[in-house]
Amino acid sequence: MRAIVLVSAGRHPVSGRPAPVRGEAQAVRLATEIGAAVEGLHAGAADAAVGDLLGQGLSRIELLEIPAEADPVAALGARLGSAPPDLILAGRQGQGGEDSGLLPYAIAHRLGVEIVADAVALARDPARPDVLVVEQALPRGERRRVTVRLPVVVTIHPSAPPPLPFAFGAARRGHLDVVRGATSPLADRTIEERPYRKRPKLMAGAATAGSAADRLKAATEAASGAGRVLKNPPPEEAAREIVAYLKSLGVLKAR
Repeated sequence: MRAIVLVSAGRHPVSGRPAPVRGEAQAVRLATEIGAAVEGLHAGAADAAVGDLLGQGLSRIELLEIPAEADPVAALGARLGSAPPDLILAGRQGQGGEDSGLLPYAIAHRLGVEIVADAVALARDPARPDVLVVEQALPRGERRRVTVRLPVVVTIHPSAPPPLPFAFGAARRGHLDVVRGATSPLADRTIEERPYRKRPKLMAGAATAGSAADRLKAATEAASGAGRVLKNPPPEEAAREIVAYLKSLGVLKAR
């Protein structure tokens, strides 16, 4: 299996100095644990943070040199499309730049492959070499196993195993190959500004746990001892009862 980890020029959140992104270093470890031949790929300018991953499991990083105003998705997509790997790994988001977290999704869309987010473990099926088993992190500590067909893009969750220890000798032996990347101008980033609008207020006492059916039942049922059951009431009486009930829940303010 051939794997490529998308590497970014990270910055330390406190000092601002060049530093590898933890999620990308965790991706390197997950790839090496499944026996994949893993390399790094970066689009941008040469940066000290990129080379640091050579000491944490990568033996080679290919740096696609592009201008600062060029679109990295175009350069990465052209490189990955020319020699598609079996597995593309990326961190959840960058560190020190725009950090939108959309780049892996843009790459998956450009290559026309599936994407699995928030992986904490990877496994291979010996009987099916074209299949990868991904364990996903879900809210509240839950986990889910997903079986996907290669090739696939996978992003790494922060709760994945920690990166491999940094080895100075491995960093010296690693190769950082600089090549010319495909250049394309960035898409229009016009931002639309809208006036602030208050979000709808949650109903007091509404259920936040359980299945969707349980939450719907709790939201539609009248509270115990509150409200009245009206059968075929006049519209005016029904409206007054609804307004009174909403005021009792705090959704509407009493005048």
